Amino acid sequence: MKRLLALLVLPLLALATGCASQTLLSAEDRTKLQRDLTTGPSSERYLKASSYLTPFFGDASKRLLTPYPPDEVRLINDTQGNPINPGAVQALMPAGTKVRVLKVEFPTAMVMVERVLYSPRTLPWVYLDVEGAPPGPPVVLVLPPMSKTREDFLAELDRHLLDHDPAPRIARFQPRFQEALKQKKVLEDMPEAAVEMSWGAPESIRRTLDKQQVNQEWIYPGSKRRVFITDGLVTRIEEGAPPAVAK
Repeated sequence: MKRLLALLVLPLLALATGCASQTLLSAEDRTKLQRDLTTGPSSERYLKASSYLTPFFGDASKRLLTPYPPDEVRLINDTQGNPINPGAVQALMPAGTKVRVLKVEFPTAMVMVERVLYSPRTLPWVYLDVEGAPPGPPVVLVLPPMSKTREDFLAELDRHLLDHDPAPRIARFQPRFQEALKQKKVLEDMPEAAVEMSWGAPESIRRTLDKQQVNQEWIYPGSKRRVFITDGLVTRIEEGAPPAVAK
């Protein structure tokens, strides 16, 4: 009887709070992704870009993992439509850090009922064990919404987590660039690949051709940071002050 009441009450609660499923993936695909990503060798992955640990907005029971400074995070907005800052940086985890996928949670109506209101509750959450992270609440990587297929979801995950150790690739960079990755910095003459491993993928890229030279302008969220690249090497960096680490 109690189980029957629970099955009746939870859907009604979801309707009362205005929650509708925010995933297009079938139940079968969700179950398969959860199984495949949390068991065996595929659960072990590596950070593609140096990333910050921050608070998880209004949910003190979790921490956010993001390649972007807190003031560039674009996951939820306030009532005025402005992005909400998740909180001060707590730690920096360099590119290549080993992680293990613990759980994949999709924003079904039932799940969203249980999530804190002022959190990215309509997006998929991937719970991670991050090697070397300071002790604290579970770490969550938030992915974009509305993947239509299993392949779409895996492609989004691959933008953040590698299925192979990037250490051999990092070792080919000059020592000063290897050190820059650990500090999440971009330096002049840094290769394009190292830029992405340090700052993460840009929000947009502008490309121009000047005779035989290929010029790129990498623009990060909020247009506060820009990297200018010519023929695969950094020529100029524009950025504000780096975020302070909370003490």
